[in-house]
Amino acid sequence: MDANQFVADEDDVTYSCRVSGALLLEEVATSCGGDGIDAIINAASKRFSESQQEKAAGSVVWWRMKEATLFALASLSEQLLEAEVSELTKVSIGNLLEQMITEDMGIGVHEYPFLYARMFISVAKFSSVMSGGILEHFLLAAMKTIGMDVPPAVKVGACRALSQLLPEAKKNTIEPQMMGLLSSLTDLLHRASDETLHLVLETLQAAIKAGHESSASAEPIISPIILNMWVLHISDPFICIDAIEVLEPQQQPNGLVAGSLDLLTMLLKASVCDSIVQNAPTDVVKAAYDVCFDAIIRIVLESDDHSEMQNATECLASFVSGGRQELLFWGSDSGFTMRSLLDAASRLLDPDLESSGSLFVGSYILQLILHLPSQMGQHIQNLIVALVRRMQSASIEGLRSSLLLIFARLIHLSAPNVEQFINLLMTIPAEGYQNAFVYVMSEWTKQQGKFLAGEIQGAYQIKVTTSALALLLSTRHPELTNINVQGHLIKSISGITTRSKAKSAPDQWTIVPLPAKILALLADALIEIQEQVRDAEDEDSDWEEIHGDMDSDKDLLSSAAATPFGRSGYEHLEAMAKAYNENQEDEYEDNILSVTDPLNELNLANYLADFLLKFSQSDRQLFENLCQCLTRAQQDAIKIALNR
Repeated sequence: MDANQFVADEDDVTYSCRVSGALLLEEVATSCGGDGIDAIINAASKRFSESQQEKAAGSVVWWRMKEATLFALASLSEQLLEAEVSELTKVSIGNLLEQMITEDMGIGVHEYPFLYARMFISVAKFSSVMSGGILEHFLLAAMKTIGMDVPPAVKVGACRALSQLLPEAKKNTIEPQMMGLLSSLTDLLHRASDETLHLVLETLQAAIKAGHESSASAEPIISPIILNMWVLHISDPFICIDAIEVLEPQQQPNGLVAGSLDLLTMLLKASVCDSIVQNAPTDVVKAAYDVCFDAIIRIVLESDDHSEMQNATECLASFVSGGRQELLFWGSDSGFTMRSLLDAASRLLDPDLESSGSLFVGSYILQLILHLPSQMGQHIQNLIVALVRRMQSASIEGLRSSLLLIFARLIHLSAPNVEQFINLLMTIPAEGYQNAFVYVMSEWTKQQGKFLAGEIQGAYQIKVTTSALALLLSTRHPELTNINVQGHLIKSISGITTRSKAKSAPDQWTIVPLPAKILALLADALIEIQEQVRDAEDEDSDWEEIHGDMDSDKDLLSSAAATPFGRSGYEHLEAMAKAYNENQEDEYEDNILSVTDPLNELNLANYLADFLLKFSQSDRQLFENLCQCLTRAQQDAIKIALNR
């Protein structure tokens, strides 16, 4: 009563009585040639006669011999058909099968389901040598059976018959039942498992090809089901390719299914592409690319529906992530593909476009610069200009933060020549600011606190932006000290007290030099990680122990050197990194960026500790001056890092 188990047993090639018997018959046919074929056919005729005699005698199991005989012949279908064509045997296998099948065409489906299923399968195997009348009878019977309440094995046999018979069927024969067939096959998909999905999809594809007008009218019903099934089984390349092939017969010359964007919009809303990039192999990504890449580009370039644009943008990011450099060669013209990707980026970065339509452009641009770096390198200055203009016109905070992430990632890509990247930003204008670098850093330092708190981004974004700030500070670029930003530090570089932000006055800010603000943000990142440890361990940690030993009268380097460092301090830092990653992992584990960027493997706690040690050793005076501007908690966090 389990169709999935029936198919699994049918396809099982491990040792069984039937499998070993079929292998023996195959060896007889191969080794003995025509004599072996004749012996097999004669034996099959005798077994058929015996089953009919049992039936006449009133046996209730007469059908078993006949079903076994049909199974044996079907197992040898290739050899038997080849023998008939090459005249190795004078016996007509088609006539024998027709005699065996027509004898019991009127038996009850429910009484003899396995025999009925075997007859369907045998007709499919030997359709090339059977008469048109027999084939039409079983074709119509199979179409009707699919929609009936019959044992699962019968429906399996009917599917196998339909897959073989529908491609050659006459239109006027199948048209009256086609809508019912499509509906029944679609319903079967809901109950199919891995064992039967391929069979049902194969049958559905044959039905759609044969259905013509009926298939077109049923497309709005069929397509969403196929796409949802695609998402559920995206990790199985065979099922995914089957699903795509079901959709291909419906394609029109303009490349859109059913002549509209409906199916592709459903494809996007089903988040198929996000699933593809996480699990599917490249051939599945390519299959999806072949079906809908051009149309997705059209959605980005022409649509005014923000939901469609967002989904299309996510799909493009997934294609670039899944296809990488190979993507450029999937089409007939790699140059055209790259131009299409750039045109899409240009539309999404248009400062006049409503922010909602551009919402996911950040992840798309990041995939372009990560996986097509040489191609994007030619357009880096124009890209930065567009990023700045889009940031300045963005009305959604999430969009601005995603564009800041691009700048952070570009800093990493420019290493070890970060100074050159700063110089490039200084040559680019930004409305209301001296240059793009001043604007970006002003916006970045305001947003970074929200990054660290996880309000607008996740663990990956925190790793990239925080480590990028460290890279900027390590350059000691002269422009850094010329930029003042919002802060709430306790002292200025000159030592004059400037603390104006406190819990009692949250709206008051002070202006501080950029290097001091960056160091404070790095310390805040360490504090945030420490809080993750505290939440994870829920007990007194080495952090508090070291905190209690701090001497605020000492400078930070001296205090760090005086504090004994042991195994517990190192283990605490490792615990910081572990707890931080674990607490951030679940929410963003499916994020396309973290999946494809090696920076996601960065141990942020260790990275910051290494940076602070090198920075303090390379310019002790500057480091101590900056540290004087930090809060006690920030100084303590840095001291622990230096004591690693």
